[in-house]
Amino acid sequence: MRITADNRFKKLIVIGDRLLIKPLQGNERTASGLYLPPGVQEKEKVQQGYVIKTGPGYAIPVPVEDEPWKSDEDQVKYVPLQAKEGDLAIFLVSGATEVLYENEKYFIVPQGAILMLEREEDY
Repeated sequence: MRITADNRFKKLIVIGDRLLIKPLQGNERTASGLYLPPGVQEKEKVQQGYVIKTGPGYAIPVPVEDEPWKSDEDQVKYVPLQAKEGDLAIFLVSGATEVLYENEKYFIVPQGAILMLEREEDY
């Protein structure tokens, strides 16, 4: 299968309560016009970025039952995550893991490190 812009993340599977986040590029200059080198921005404790993929959520253990007449259809069930693909996430960098995928920087972030989400939906 050829990787295109539309399907490049299709092969990635995010596990559990984690999110794949594409960080936003910060401003290179402060409001007063001071130039900030890239290393300074990366040392921030809080960053923001867009949620690219989400894991299935928190696994709920299936009770063990020795009842042979019941089917084995009970797969692992999950409590879904609050974050959805496309959300803008504000997250703690200390809880995130930086990864490089196809020469682009991403973060794998557990939902517990997310401080706030902004969603483009009408309520």
